[in-house]
Amino acid sequence: LMKYEHEGHPLYSSARLWDDGIIDPAKTRDVLALSLSAALNAEIEDTRFGVFRM
Repeated sequence: LMKYEHEGHPLYSSARLWDDGIIDPAKTRDVLALSLSAALNAEIEDTRFGVFRM
């Protein structure tokens, strides 16, 4: 149970770079706006392959 509590904490996975980090709820709009802006400015290139599943 102690291991589950320790390794289940959000900071445990973020410290190991298993995700892109934790967003402060007060900054959710700013992060979302920045993400959408970056996504809309990127060109979509033609490819010859399908979706890569991880």
